[in-house]
Amino acid sequence: MNQRTLGRTHLKISALGLGCMGMSHAYGSPDDAESLRVLHRYVELGGNFLDTAEIYGPFTNEELVGRFLRETNRDNLVIATKFGFNIDPTTRAVSGMNSSPENIRKVCDASLLRLGIDTIDLFYQHRVDPAVPIEETIGALSGLIVAGKIRAIGLSEASADTVRRANAVHLIAALQCEYSLWTRDPEKNGMLDVCRELSITFVPYSPLGRGFLTGAIQSPADLDEKDWRRTNPRFQEDAMKENLELAEEIKHLAKKKGCTPAQFALAWVMAQGTNIVPIPGTKRLKYLEENMHAAEITFTAEELAEIHSLFPPGVATGARYTEDGMGALNR
Repeated sequence: MNQRTLGRTHLKISALGLGCMGMSHAYGSPDDAESLRVLHRYVELGGNFLDTAEIYGPFTNEELVGRFLRETNRDNLVIATKFGFNIDPTTRAVSGMNSSPENIRKVCDASLLRLGIDTIDLFYQHRVDPAVPIEETIGALSGLIVAGKIRAIGLSEASADTVRRANAVHLIAALQCEYSLWTRDPEKNGMLDVCRELSITFVPYSPLGRGFLTGAIQSPADLDEKDWRRTNPRFQEDAMKENLELAEEIKHLAKKKGCTPAQFALAWVMAQGTNIVPIPGTKRLKYLEENMHAAEITFTAEELAEIHSLFPPGVATGARYTEDGMGALNR
């Protein structure tokens, strides 16, 4: 698989990353044995960019990735994880944001232990903390680079202005945000522009619309009882009826292209820039292998223009998070 440079670092990452959240968190019951097979197969197919976070579980996803890292050669892998919340180490209860320098250092040490590594390659602020100036947060992260505990700094769901302020303190390597055919906000709010301007890698999460754009989800009943998507506005019954038209259009276009809907949706995201590295998540081997072939698909200018007209920004019905979730975004 082709590789891309992570921001202005020396790190090389595969053109398609792997989001590990769903293996342990939010999307129904976990299957660690299958997830470990997925992780090993991802590396066999040329992938090397793994994305996790302390809050996934909490903690259990980092622990799972740590198990995998003990079974493989860590040297060629780029491991990204995230901080930014108050999480009780005993009860694992989450109680709001916390990007204080003290908490950043504490989380870094704990994540290193769970992952079983000496250095975190990319350490993201998971959500911008309104109580802590971004300059203070980046200053603390710079100290971790000097200490050799992390290699690069990332932000998630940060506004273009916040990214510029952060980058003035220390080079930002990556900006992570939701981006897909049904979530094109970064094209309008300056996120993609600031990444191009500052040579920052843009990392789209949920590039398959949380699985919806694959066409596999036809009703809320298709989701596990424990699946977080049951609470998401776009997956409510009325909204889903509207959004199914989008999934059907992708299915039609993918058939014309000779690929699956998932491959089509991923290839479109990858076609938006050479600095874009999506991190689709899966805990099933068959879906991983399907997704990895998306890197082989290209579009003509005419095809991209047609897709743009069919899926303009704002095309999806429903917000991408609940009111509380939207309130946590830095806009």
